[in-house]
This record gives sequence, structure tokens and C-alpha cells, in this order.
Amino acid sequence: MKTQHRRIEREQDTIAAMLALYCRDHHGTRPPALCPECGALAAYARRRLKTCPFQDAKPACNDCQIHCYSSTMRERVKAVMRYAGPRMLWRHPRLSLMHLIDTWRGSPRLGS
Repeated sequence: MKTQHRRIEREQDTIAAMLALYCRDHHGTRPPALCPECGALAAYARRRLKTCPFQDAKPACNDCQIHCYSSTMRERVKAVMRYAGPRMLWRHPRLSLMHLIDTWRGSPRLGS
């Protein structure tokens, strides 16, 4: 069985933290619990991250040349990120800093 890269694990932690903030404030859940809608979005994001062709070289999604989310799911994730992104700095400073570094790193080319 293939082991998961640290970058992908960190990205999964980041989206899970964002969804927990969003779901708590919009749907009244208590972390780490998620409502069914946010739980389905979290499962979808995990599946997509596992199949990312960049793995450890994965850029931030908004800088990626490949958009692996369906348009509906992409819009849902954007709404979560718009809300939770600014709040992440206070709640999860390490994840926020690492995401910023990943954004600065830029987007690799597939096959490079």
C-alpha cells in the first residue's frame, strides 16, 4: 500500500480544520463533528487529495494547473475557504503558515 505524502496529510488537516470552523459557525456542530453535508465535502476532498498527481509537490489548489474538483464541489469548497481562511490564522497558525509557504512555492508542471 502506498504511503501518503506529508504535504497531502497537511492539506487534509487544513481542509478538515476549515470545514470544522465553517460547519460549527454555519450549521451549529461541535468540532470535530460535521453535519452530513460538510462530512460529505470532507470525504470528497480526502478522495481528491489522495489522487493528486503532484503529491508532495502539490501547490495550493488556487495555484494548480489541474482542477480536480467538480464545479459544484469547487464552489462549495470556495465558500468554506472564504469564510474559514481568515479565521485559520488565529485558530491554526501553523497550518496557515504552511499554506502560505505552499502558495509562495508556486505550481509545478505535471511531469517535471
